[in-house]
Amino acid sequence: MDPVDDTEVTTALLTDQYELTMLRAALNSGTAGRRSVFEVFARQLPAGRRYGVVAGTGRLLDAIEAFRFDTAELEFLTSRGIVDEPTAEWLAKYRFSGDIWGYPEGECYFPDSPLLVVEGTFAEAVLLETLVLSILNHDCAIASAASRMVQAAQGRPLIEMGSRRTHETAAVAAARAAHITGFATTSNLEAGRRYGVPTAGTSAHSFTLLHDGERNAFRAQLDSLGAGTTLLVDTYDVERAVRTAVELAGPELGAVRIDSGDLGVMARQVRAQLDGLGARDTRIVVTGDLDEYGIAALAAAPVDGYGVGTSLVTGSGAPTASLVYKLVARADGTDDDAPMRPVAKRSTGKPTRGGRKSAVRRVDGHGTAYAELVTTGEPTPGPRDRVLHVPLVRNGAVVGREPLAAARERHERAVRELPPTALQLSKGAAAIPTEFVDGGPRP
Repeated sequence: MDPVDDTEVTTALLTDQYELTMLRAALNSGTAGRRSVFEVFARQLPAGRRYGVVAGTGRLLDAIEAFRFDTAELEFLTSRGIVDEPTAEWLAKYRFSGDIWGYPEGECYFPDSPLLVVEGTFAEAVLLETLVLSILNHDCAIASAASRMVQAAQGRPLIEMGSRRTHETAAVAAARAAHITGFATTSNLEAGRRYGVPTAGTSAHSFTLLHDGERNAFRAQLDSLGAGTTLLVDTYDVERAVRTAVELAGPELGAVRIDSGDLGVMARQVRAQLDGLGARDTRIVVTGDLDEYGIAALAAAPVDGYGVGTSLVTGSGAPTASLVYKLVARADGTDDDAPMRPVAKRSTGKPTRGGRKSAVRRVDGHGTAYAELVTTGEPTPGPRDRVLHVPLVRNGAVVGREPLAAARERHERAVRELPPTALQLSKGAAAIPTEFVDGGPRP
């Protein structure tokens, strides 16, 4: 299924005003045309996290294509005095015409990994800062949390069901990011329509409360959806509900869902009851404010699947990936052959490293990653190492689109490559260190 475009007619005003004030001043000073390189990276991972996950790249490529200033946008900007007429004339012709490289979706990253490299004139590249960060900070945060949940589930399927706990548009992006890391399905239908994410959903407590008794509610659901459906059994009394469910559906009952109480204890009791009633193949799905720690705690319980909502869409305590977009190199002039020079901040607590970076994942003879090598020169990978940057945009044209399934498969491989410590939920340092090498100036 082909994805449906999730962009608005234009994405140009999904930005901060200071991007336009910088543009206006740079046009006035004659520096707007200087070739520049911006990089996206995180100075550190959220406390205790061992790795991050790249997500949102596909959404970003769509948004960059739609980043243009039409009549309505220009009228708004000029009427507010945000831009002057020369700047408005420049914006009317804006299309990003530079190059972008980045870690592909589903890849893991670490502190100071150069996730995205944007090269173009200062004017056209600086305008993308807010758009890039708003998409990647959200989606990487969700994917990073979702990956931990998938690992904690140890192969049991996960349902993304956080739509009612976040902004309606963020819910769609969250479902997409979770699917990249291994979530099986989502409750969000727009994510299914737009990105082809498999969808799932049956009923809530209100459906049971609507009917004259739980038996009538179960019968109505079974008559409509068949015996393979999932019945919610904790509206009143769980033991009675399970008995009624099997009585009505027979041993072919697909699943029961438990949404409250001590989920581990309840799952064991329900499993024993189902087996005693002959419904040995009926699955048990648990929901109710689960996060990766709650999922891990249920590893020994007879649970067949998990539904995760609030913790997923809030990044399980880390709702942003803390990515930044920084200028790391710029030309001495506006000529095409003007030499490039590295530039860097020296701000206390927020320094940057100058120079356009490349990254290589170093892998040992057992196929286990042991370092992230970041260099300012051209990468020189060893026979087992992986170059991490792939082309995403070339001369303004998107070249890096791929099916969502490719990102999902990539993430599975990337996690499998990490050392075992990466999968620990206890607090600790990044799974592999980031090593910097000054490779000298690029040609």
